[in-house]
Amino acid sequence: MSKRLAAEFFGTFWLVFGGCGAAVLAAGFPELGIGFAGVALAFGLTVVTMAYAVGSISGGHFNPAVSLGMAVGGRLDWKDLIPYWIAQVIGAIVAAAALYSIASGKAGWEPGGFATNGYGPLSPGAYSLHAALLIEMILTAGFIVVILGSTSKSAPAGFGPLAIGLCLTLIHLVSIPVTNTSVNPARSTGVALFAETAALPQLWAFWVAPLIGAAIGAAIWRFLLAGEEGAI
Repeated sequence: MSKRLAAEFFGTFWLVFGGCGAAVLAAGFPELGIGFAGVALAFGLTVVTMAYAVGSISGGHFNPAVSLGMAVGGRLDWKDLIPYWIAQVIGAIVAAAALYSIASGKAGWEPGGFATNGYGPLSPGAYSLHAALLIEMILTAGFIVVILGSTSKSAPAGFGPLAIGLCLTLIHLVSIPVTNTSVNPARSTGVALFAETAALPQLWAFWVAPLIGAAIGAAIWRFLLAGEEGAI
């Protein structure tokens, strides 16, 4: 179990450091910034690389919503859910702290939103709470369906991490303007602790919506889409 939790810690660290790092350090760099598309790709690449690196150890969740979806889908023992969540959240916080330390090495730098998620005035496009909750639930549900489907026994072997990473890239391309894209409560929590905005009071939304979406996505796969193999 300790190796599985270490894999979840390091994988979540990599996701937050790489994805949020791209947003904080590279997205708006003068003239050469990578923009929304670059940040979306960075998040997708973090999942692809770590899923191949440590997915065979822990399942490669790196996300409390994914872990819940795997439990509902029959791929994770319920007794392991909270330990996975703890490892993921700690990994996200450590990554955010490291990123903050690096970013603050530039003279005059201020954290501002620090790649946090938000709605209303904290949404990149000033979208409402209703819009934020709905898009986070829908996209997380779809993410879980892709994860369960691409890693099922009937799926082509070895391509699961690639499909999952591409799906996360797509998710970011759609929803960065709405919420700055969470679909991952650990990712949202880590950076919210260091922002100079009201990200912490809004954090509940980025736990509730992804978790509900994950449960819905897992139920859709398990009871409507999976073949004779069921949830396995």
